[in-house]
Amino acid sequence: MKKQTHGKMLEILKTAQAEKKARGGRENKLSIENKLLMALEYLREYRTYFHIGQNYGVSESYAYKVIRWVENTLIKSGIFNLPGRKALLKSDVEYNVVLVDASETPIQRPKKTALFLLRQEEETYVKKPNCCR
Repeated sequence: MKKQTHGKMLEILKTAQAEKKARGGRENKLSIENKLLMALEYLREYRTYFHIGQNYGVSESYAYKVIRWVENTLIKSGIFNLPGRKALLKSDVEYNVVLVDASETPIQRPKKTALFLLRQEEETYVKKPNCCR
């Protein structure tokens, strides 16, 4: 990634962070640079939030929140969003389209029979007191 683009991303995120923290709140666990790096790792390697969180010493849910915040902030800036479909159709640039089929494969499982569906749990055994000893 070019240094200019990296600098623009950091500038946008720092501005958004300053606006967010102007209202108060907790201190951040991660620096802006680490948040950006976390989001870029996710987009580049498509690793799980759990593994990214482990690398940065944060929880899976916090990693998710950080990555979503970085993505949304950069998209809202208007600099890092893709053109819409109408803009692409109006341009003279010729695009090659690649489709990836990510279809699901069904898992074979045993059929649920009527006996299984209607089966009731057996009553638990309760020992009756010996009254006639």
